[in-house]
Amino acid sequence: MLIIQVDKDVGVNVGALGNLWFEKGVYAYVGSAQTNLEKRINRHLRKNKRKFWHIDYLLDNDAARIAKVFFKEANKAEECKIAKVIGARGESMGGFGCSDCKCKSHLYQVKDYGFLRENMRALA
Repeated sequence: MLIIQVDKDVGVNVGALGNLWFEKGVYAYVGSAQTNLEKRINRHLRKNKRKFWHIDYLLDNDAARIAKVFFKEANKAEECKIAKVIGARGESMGGFGCSDCKCKSHLYQVKDYGFLRENMRALA
């Protein structure tokens, strides 16, 4: 899970999703790196990269930065389970990061950051 700080309201063209509006705030992105976790995290931390995943488009914007990374070893189904838990408390960015599953989203604006901080061990 990437905790992303968006420093100002910004519109971002997210590939096939088109233009999305991101309000200033904290976002939680749930993904799965089934192999090479360390390489995947390092890739997300870099600004210079080919845009492949939805998250690449957001992270390429100067207003967005990764504030924290949480991870655990788990099967792919855990990604959707965690996204649903966060989705119950966050505002969905519809269709973001979930083109390979039936989830509403894998990116949520989270106004209650305390919820993430308090429950991260249980979630991730």
